[in-house]
Amino acid sequence: MVADAGQDQVSGEAWRLVGEPRFGGILVVGDHASNRVPEDIELGIDPALMEQHIAVDLGVEGVAELMARHEGTAAFLGHVSRLVCDFNREAHDFSSVPETSDGREIPGNLLVDREERLQRFYWPYHNRLEAILSETPQSLIVSLHSFTPKLESEPDGHRPWDCGVLYNHDDRAARLAIPLLAADGLVAGDNQPYSGKVLNATMDRHAEAEGRPYFGIEIRQDRLTTPEMQEEWAERLHRICNRVALALEG
Repeated sequence: MVADAGQDQVSGEAWRLVGEPRFGGILVVGDHASNRVPEDIELGIDPALMEQHIAVDLGVEGVAELMARHEGTAAFLGHVSRLVCDFNREAHDFSSVPETSDGREIPGNLLVDREERLQRFYWPYHNRLEAILSETPQSLIVSLHSFTPKLESEPDGHRPWDCGVLYNHDDRAARLAIPLLAADGLVAGDNQPYSGKVLNATMDRHAEAEGRPYFGIEIRQDRLTTPEMQEEWAERLHRICNRVALALEG
C-alpha cells in the first residue's frame, strides 16, 4: 500500500482511501471513480473513450475528494477503470470484466483470464472495503455515482433528473435523502435512472447484507462538468448526508 503526500490517503492497486474513517462517521464509496488502466493491461479501445462514461463516472472523484476534506467523512474509491474491473457487479456476473459497454466492444477483455482479473482487482477492493466497515462502523454509507444524460445505445431515452437516489430493500436513508434533495430545488429520482433493486451489488454486499444504513446517489454528469459544480455538490451532499445520519440516530 502507498501513502500519498498530499491529501491524507492510502491506496492499493484496486482502491484508494481518502481521509480517515471515523467511528460513527460517513463513508463515501465510489466504485467507478477512476479511469486508470494499469500499464500491463491493453483494453484495445480508442483512448478518447477513457474520458467518457463507459470508462469512469465523470465528476465522482472530485466530489468524493472534496467531501472527504470534512472531518468525519472519508472516501473509498475504485482505483481502476470500470472497463478493467467493475466493482459494482457480482463476481460471477460477466459484466464484472465487461466485454461490451454501452454498445461498444472491449476487445482486450474478450480473451482475458477473468478469474485472474477478479483476484487482482475485485476481491482486494471488496475485502478492503469490508475491513474498513468492520473495523470502523459508520453511521452512513453513501454510494456515489454519476450518469450520462443519455446512452448512446438509447439515443431517444430521456433522463430529466438532476440526481437519483438508489436503494434495494433497506430504504431508511433513501427516504430521508430524497425530500432533502428536492428541498434544494433538485429533480431527484426515486430509484431512477437505475433501480437499486437491480444495480446495487456493492451496497447489497456491504450494507444491505450487514444492516448498515446507506443510500446510493447518481448525479447527472452535466451537473458535474466544472470544479465549481463539483464543489457545490460536495457541500450539498456533506450537509444532506449529515442530516440523514443524525435523523437515523434519532
